[in-house]
Amino acid sequence: MDGQELQEIAGASTADLPGADLEHRIGPDWDLYKVGGKVFMLMTEMPGHPVVILKADPDDAAALRERHKDITPGYHMNKRHWITVEGGGTVDEELVRELVTDSYRLVVRGLPRSEQPVDPQTFGRRA
Repeated sequence: MDGQELQEIAGASTADLPGADLEHRIGPDWDLYKVGGKVFMLMTEMPGHPVVILKADPDDAAALRERHKDITPGYHMNKRHWITVEGGGTVDEELVRELVTDSYRLVVRGLPRSEQPVDPQTFGRRA
């Protein structure tokens, strides 16, 4: 999948996430996806190619970077807690959807319980 497809799939994945909002930033083109006012996904263009930036558990982020050449430390973000996903041969649609849901769940978990639109422990988990 190329970078444009990557961003389309990631953006479409947010449709099923309760409370997810999209905010467009002016300047360099940044799309910020938030839940409870906190960012869980960013989309922008790095020189020459579209990317998706997602929150990730630090251990998962390290493992993902080892397994996928198209996943690198978060661009302009905390390198332990964020990853950058580029279009390429090592990332497929299922992985993108999973990473978006995982990022959303991590951010929801950090919200006060009264502001959590879903239970972060069970939302999006396969039975």
